[in-house]
Amino acid sequence: MTPNTKIDLNCNRIAHMEGLDDLARILFPGNKSQQRIFLAIFVELKWAPDQFLPTLDSVAKKCGISPRTLETVRSKMRRLGLIDHVSRFNKKHGYREGWVFSRKFELALHTLSETAARLRTPGNPQQERKDRDIHNYL
Repeated sequence: MTPNTKIDLNCNRIAHMEGLDDLARILFPGNKSQQRIFLAIFVELKWAPDQFLPTLDSVAKKCGISPRTLETVRSKMRRLGLIDHVSRFNKKHGYREGWVFSRKFELALHTLSETAARLRTPGNPQQERKDRDIHNYL
């Protein structure tokens, strides 16, 4: 049986997170090679000048990573909002094309937690009726 590769947003695992390796295990469970590539990209970007990498090819060459696996991990990191590609038309990054950290992931998780808290709070009587009838629409 193949291991599960879906992101594991278990509250207990998140509470016990201490480092990058724990984050890699949550985002890429069951796939050690993708975890290693995630860590390589994250660390290289973290310690790059201005946290900017013109290309991720250097990471692949440095760590002996196949381009296909690098692309898989890179695309997942971008979809999650951990990294972002900036174009050469971006003034903020000096009109350079490359990869930077993105705040989309942390902002999305913050919005998720705020929404969960807001939805727990009882509202007006009309909202109660909507809440009680919602299962009819699923």
